[in-house]
Amino acid sequence: MDIEVNSLADLPAVAQQLSDFAGSEKVFIFEGDMGAGKTTFIKTFCAALGIADVVSSPTYSIVNEYDSPNGPVFHFDFYRIKDIREAYDLGYEEYFYGGGICLIEWPERVEGLLPENLIKVVINVLDENRRLFRFSKV
Repeated sequence: MDIEVNSLADLPAVAQQLSDFAGSEKVFIFEGDMGAGKTTFIKTFCAALGIADVVSSPTYSIVNEYDSPNGPVFHFDFYRIKDIREAYDLGYEEYFYGGGICLIEWPERVEGLLPENLIKVVINVLDENRRLFRFSKV
């Protein structure tokens, strides 16, 4: 599914479309260049999931946890990990296979650890304000 976004004001509708597209899937990977808008979109998606807390990038903590009406949501940013062992030390199995919703930025850094079934969100920069979102089931 491809969706072209022309402004930040379009993101809540895209977040709802992602939720509808995902169905019961709970693991989401987000791909795109640095500055493509992954974290910005995840913040909007978290709002659509009913998270009332302020959502921030887990760049330094690697994972942030939020409560939603449907259970825990875990937001990962694996950009800073240097070795796959850091994901093991984090206890990734409890997160990825524990039944909560997982939102994963920079998934290529932990590719071998990802669950078999997940939702892939690719964000391509078209220009300064426009993005192309591509959703797929993997």
